[in-house]
Amino acid sequence: MEASSTPLLSDRDAARMALTFKGLADPTRLKILAVLLGGEIRVSDLAQRTQTSQSAVSHQLRVLRDLRFVSSRREGTQIFYRIDDEHIEDLFNKAFEHGKHLLDQQREFA
Repeated sequence: MEASSTPLLSDRDAARMALTFKGLADPTRLKILAVLLGGEIRVSDLAQRTQTSQSAVSHQLRVLRDLRFVSSRREGTQIFYRIDDEHIEDLFNKAFEHGKHLLDQQREFA
């Protein structure tokens, strides 16, 4: 079978996908997303639940917001965050299952 000379993925699509994976490639961001999958939460509670400083959580939320993974709303002095893209839960769950699969394979061959 002859390989096609047409790329399977455009440069633009590849760059967009790379940004998505980059957004998921940080343990703190993954912990934040895991909590947010349970629903909207205040930044201070998110910091407590992830056992991360509020400034570190705020920084990672800014990254996630820039990628449009999350959105926020203000209520008085409190800021609440939530998942803003229905694909995030699927991506998160697939990555989690893939990680478990890899770990199971490592144990099998150890």
